[in-house]
Amino acid sequence: MHEDIRLLKELQDIDYWIGELERSKAFLPDMMKNLQEQMASMAADLSQKKARLQQAQIEVKDLEIKIAETKELKEKYQEQMLTIKTNKEYDALVAQIEGAKTEVAKDEERCLELMTEIEQLKVSVAGLDEENATIQEDNAGRLIDLQFQIDSVQGKMDEKEAYRDNLVRKVSKTAMATYERVRKGRGGDVVVALRRGACGECFKSQPPQKIQQIKKGTTMETCASCGRILIWEGEE
Repeated sequence: MHEDIRLLKELQDIDYWIGELERSKAFLPDMMKNLQEQMASMAADLSQKKARLQQAQIEVKDLEIKIAETKELKEKYQEQMLTIKTNKEYDALVAQIEGAKTEVAKDEERCLELMTEIEQLKVSVAGLDEENATIQEDNAGRLIDLQFQIDSVQGKMDEKEAYRDNLVRKVSKTAMATYERVRKGRGGDVVVALRRGACGECFKSQPPQKIQQIKKGTTMETCASCGRILIWEGEE
């Protein structure tokens, strides 16, 4: 095999792995971001429910105090009924007693609603507490692993890039120019095997004379259609 072709084929393999490493380097931070967002969302949800639980418990206590005070006030009104002397005073006290009863009924109903909510929140908070602890621990471990992978990827990329630079210095300028032009313009593999007398990438049939030259491997032959460098690896 022509030396330039051999080097370019090796370079192609290096470029493939550099591309894979670049893709890894691109998606690993996104994976970390997703894990961090999940941790933050879970913690925020738990914090919100705990805050609401505490608030509901305070509301219940405030309502219980208010209900007790209203009941005490109603009893005072009822005691005053024994001392009233006019119908006007009687009607006023009856209105105040009925108002106190209505207020107590409304507050007691609200108290029951809050107590139901509190029981539901306690169950929810207990479940979230356990789930949050698990997620925080698991994701923290995964974040450490992902960061290690990111650092490792960068190290591997530096190693591959250094090896690539060394290869490039060994390839002739003409062969390197062909390789880079096809790689940037076409994408995919640049050095491809001949398959059934055709380019293994664009499937364009090659002239018999060129096929013979490709088989010999003493010159660098390219596909007239896509410009890729053709090599002979034995046909299927």
